[in-house]
Amino acid sequence: MSADAGRPASGEAVERPAYFKTGWTGGHNPWAIALVVTMATFMEVLDTSIANVSLPHIAGSLSVSQDESTWVLTSYLVSNAIILPISGWIASRVGRKRFYMTCVTLFGISSFLCGVAPSLGWLIFFRVLQGLGGGGLGPSEQAILADTFPQEKRGMAMAIYGMAVVLAPAIGPTLGGFITDHYQWRWVFFINVPVACLSLLLTNRMVTDPPHLAKLKKQVGGIDYVGLSLIAVGLGCLEVVLDKGQEENWFASRFIVVFSIIAAVTLAAFIAWEWSADHPVVDIRLFRSRTFASANVMMFVLGITLFGSTVLLPQYLQVLMGYSAQDAGMALSPGGFLIMTMMPGIGFLVSRVDTRVMIATGFTILSLSMFYMTSHLYQGIAFSTAVSLRAFQSVALAFLFVPINTLVYSDVPNEKNNAVSGIVNLSRNMGGDVGIALVTTLIARRSQTHQSYLASSPYAYGRAFAAHLQALTSAFVHKGMSSTLASKRALAALYGQLVQQATTLAYLDVLRMFGVMAAIMVPLLLLAKAPKPGRAAMGH
Repeated sequence: MSADAGRPASGEAVERPAYFKTGWTGGHNPWAIALVVTMATFMEVLDTSIANVSLPHIAGSLSVSQDESTWVLTSYLVSNAIILPISGWIASRVGRKRFYMTCVTLFGISSFLCGVAPSLGWLIFFRVLQGLGGGGLGPSEQAILADTFPQEKRGMAMAIYGMAVVLAPAIGPTLGGFITDHYQWRWVFFINVPVACLSLLLTNRMVTDPPHLAKLKKQVGGIDYVGLSLIAVGLGCLEVVLDKGQEENWFASRFIVVFSIIAAVTLAAFIAWEWSADHPVVDIRLFRSRTFASANVMMFVLGITLFGSTVLLPQYLQVLMGYSAQDAGMALSPGGFLIMTMMPGIGFLVSRVDTRVMIATGFTILSLSMFYMTSHLYQGIAFSTAVSLRAFQSVALAFLFVPINTLVYSDVPNEKNNAVSGIVNLSRNMGGDVGIALVTTLIARRSQTHQSYLASSPYAYGRAFAAHLQALTSAFVHKGMSSTLASKRALAALYGQLVQQATTLAYLDVLRMFGVMAAIMVPLLLLAKAPKPGRAAMGH
């Protein structure tokens, strides 16, 4: 079924149920429903970043290497990516409320099991289960919000969802560092359990499926085993490539080459199969809509810049400035709280201002913030400066997340809400994975390039270098070292400065790339149609 499916023919009047104009609440307060479904999603998004800073402690506790412990992250991302695009199909087949509660239950139980895991193998297995449960939460929540609120109030609802998705990665490293430093890494997983229990209780009492889902359930058709198999293998292999690429030296590794070929072949076959399938597990024909397609591209780029910059700034503060993980995370937190304060206002504006104008404003600010950061990121940067740089980016992110999520639903029928939510969440998550892979790879590669350039520059053999070396040698001699040892220490100190300068230049290269990518998104908005303000039924 295409993006235009389900629309009335020209001149044909179709009477739609009243709840399409008012939203489906099941008799409950819609804002209470929004808060309830956001609760578990916040914990799931938080879990994607909170465990990162605990890896050294996990490796030491379970007696494994640092490289082996990274599978704790990879296993979660793989299973999460597999479930995201098919979550809409599953929700339509078994019922959205039932699917959502099943995901919360699986996420809570697997979180507890991760906390008590006796070995790395068991921890990885439980993380796979956790990723399967967590992957269905975000798409289900978005679809619930899209049906709970009418078009004119949907921006405010998405603002609540946006607070969870944007704030959680910002406070994740700080919270993870605090828990690991003051308690034990296992509590990083245990804290999910009470939230899951409360979410189940409230969801059972307040959330109900709208009537049109019952009709949709009968139209889902049989299980598309071929499509399910292709997307599971394809996305699973792609996640492994993105997460392990730099560690394995990318295509110099046979492991990465094999997984890349499998991912490319299976995903291409998946697109070809699903395009002609009568009952596709992922309705990729929605991409016939220019608005839907361009909104997903913009969400993908937003994921790259959001997650990439979330990794970049704390990493710079830790590697070159010597910050602890907790202190580096604190540099992100004010920006996250700034987004929280802006989200309600952005949600209010979405129903009154052309979302394309808001998105163009957001990407323009984001591009400018990245280029501004290139002139203010340097060795010895003050903590307050780092906070202000992140805050500048956060203003842009607030202008992007809600409008893009509103735009992506604007040109498809309500019956496709489940499918839309799964696809757009996959776009954001895959963008995040690509962004993190780009940051880690480009910093490593560009650092080597800049180091080679700086080492071969005239300064490296000129009088200024010789004078600097002599000054450092004399300083070490005055501290009581022998002339030979002092000379070695001076050379080591100069080499350390060269490495720091090369690494800083690599960070600036990545920031410029992010700035260019954000700028390119502005003309892409010409492909999207303007949503009609106040339109009651989405896509009609």
